[in-house]
Amino acid sequence: MKRKVLVFMAAVLAVIPVRSAAAETAEQSFEQKAKQMALNIVSDYGVSGIQYAIRDDGKVVLSGGAGIKDKAAKTPVTKDTMFGIGSTSKMYVTAAAMKLADLNKIDLDKPLTTYVKEFKMADERYKKITPRMLMNHSSGLYGSSFKNSFLFDDNDTEAHDELLDKLRSQRLKAAPGEFSVYCNDGFQLLEILVERVSGLSYSKFLQVHFNKPLALSSTKTPLDSFDRNKLAKTYFTGFQQALPVENVNLIGTGGIYSTAEDVSKFADMLMGNRTELLSERSAKAMQNPEYRKGLWIAEESNTFNYGLGWDAVQLAPFDEYGITALSKGGDTPMYHASLIALPEYDISMAVLSSGGASSFNSTMGTAILLEYLKSKGIISEILPDKTFQPPVKADMPADLEAYSGLFGHTGSMVNLDVKDGELLMDPNDDSLPVQKFVYTGDGQFKSSDGSATVSFVQAANGKTYLKKYGYDNIPGLGQVINGLYLSQKLERNPLDQPTQKVWEQRNGKKYYRLDEKISSLGYLMAEGLLIKKISVNADYGYASGTKIVDKNKSVNAMAIPVMNGRDSFDLNFHTKNRTEYLTINKEAYISEDGIQPFSQGVSTVRINEGKAVWYKIDKKTTNRDVTVKYPSSGGYVVYDAKGTVVHFSKISGKKTVVLPEGGLIVFGGEKGDVFSVNVKKS
Repeated sequence: MKRKVLVFMAAVLAVIPVRSAAAETAEQSFEQKAKQMALNIVSDYGVSGIQYAIRDDGKVVLSGGAGIKDKAAKTPVTKDTMFGIGSTSKMYVTAAAMKLADLNKIDLDKPLTTYVKEFKMADERYKKITPRMLMNHSSGLYGSSFKNSFLFDDNDTEAHDELLDKLRSQRLKAAPGEFSVYCNDGFQLLEILVERVSGLSYSKFLQVHFNKPLALSSTKTPLDSFDRNKLAKTYFTGFQQALPVENVNLIGTGGIYSTAEDVSKFADMLMGNRTELLSERSAKAMQNPEYRKGLWIAEESNTFNYGLGWDAVQLAPFDEYGITALSKGGDTPMYHASLIALPEYDISMAVLSSGGASSFNSTMGTAILLEYLKSKGIISEILPDKTFQPPVKADMPADLEAYSGLFGHTGSMVNLDVKDGELLMDPNDDSLPVQKFVYTGDGQFKSSDGSATVSFVQAANGKTYLKKYGYDNIPGLGQVINGLYLSQKLERNPLDQPTQKVWEQRNGKKYYRLDEKISSLGYLMAEGLLIKKISVNADYGYASGTKIVDKNKSVNAMAIPVMNGRDSFDLNFHTKNRTEYLTINKEAYISEDGIQPFSQGVSTVRINEGKAVWYKIDKKTTNRDVTVKYPSSGGYVVYDAKGTVVHFSKISGKKTVVLPEGGLIVFGGEKGDVFSVNVKKS
């Protein structure tokens, strides 16, 4: 039952055509606040354009934007400007699966193999994975298969087409249903499920079952034909011109384009108001607190508490007002989105942007919705942000010192030192500070400003976690509450001397991606995405959060719920022609030791294997001009010594580039592509 009738008098006054001055002032307040916050995000948070809309009882009551759609043309963002919505797309594939359940074509709790016969894994437990587990992030899958998926003006479907093959060699990091941790691959499997059962391509399914009946004229996928000029342009530091169109070719996971008004209209269906398209039963099922079914943090008030598709089904701080709020955020490299829905009141708000982060959009959306609820008399006041005091040190029990040691989360490790009433977190990375927390009693340590609390949890699965619960202030936007397991305690894994020596030699070494298309956005942010730096703690027997098995193999060691255990991986090394190579989830890398110098003698580059060839810029070519002729399927990128992109042929029209000292140059294309290289001699 919807809480539509808040008070009888409000309903009576609604039929009077003349509005009171108080109502005018209230509406002006939330409209002004929305505009001001949008301007703040554009000016302070690296956003070029932002768009927002509130829908109430099926009607748009607020629609606006700030910033620009196109810098060169100086065109502003309008309500018709389209943006990528990233992982907010997960709500669409979840709704598609629920639609199939409404039609009795699938059962959410039957094995996925019932519907996708080709789904197999190197772990017999995969047979227990169900569609529900894909939607609530509890499948136990490693996480994300992003190879050749985020591409410039390229809708290659490789990531979709090869997912089942990639999963065949993977194991699970947890038993299906044991706990929920954010998992992108689950929603790609849902996309495949929808296609197998419906007999339609996923893009066609959306058009037939949702877009057309809901009149979502601005909701498209990379495989749809539409005017790309309607998309907000995207930009990157160091490049004056707009970037090519971003295609996220993981449509179920994050590939949809839309507008704030369209997203809010789709949310109307998700709240159960278009039962001819999606049953009220399915809408309610999506709002179920699925996160409670497995291992989770004790605190209920949070930014994350998974439903089916939804990031949160009890989004803070709405719970403090006794209001159920659903939320889903989305981030791609260039676009960001947030959707918040209040099903008890049939109100939803979408905030989309080019640049920034979904967390900024969500914080803005929360603040505006609270103002709107106040203007309607649903809440009487907006609660002030929480304030904190520096911690007062208490006597710490000596047994807490036993928690000292090595902890980790996916891809990273940290040393914890617990003594003298303090907890020190040392990431062993010169670019990151040591964090200090003070013991305040009851097993809790607080940050220096008192806004965050960490404590140790010995969970039912036998793992020990460091939990964090606290508040973050985003200046000009608001306050965000976050509770999660930061890291997992790693027990010693003794290595024999030869194995230890091999891994110690890899500590701090970088490995460079060989099989990513040159159209990939990954080349803009290569460090961490296409360049992997291995961190080894040989004394404990771990590398980058994985447990070392032998000289050339380590396996995922992380079983962390919520977020920090996402995107797990194994490390597999092999040597060919005296060069070491690394494979991560069927993605290929070459050791930095195997990268050849780019000298004046290089006149031709050929792609023989993979899709990329890397070179180090040597002293002889430093500050020289290089001109490259390449085929239509190829391109090249130049980095300086800090890893910053100084040239990307897919973006810049420059023919000649100056080679920076200590930098890198990578040529990318298809097998057999030949590049003609001319380095200007001194």
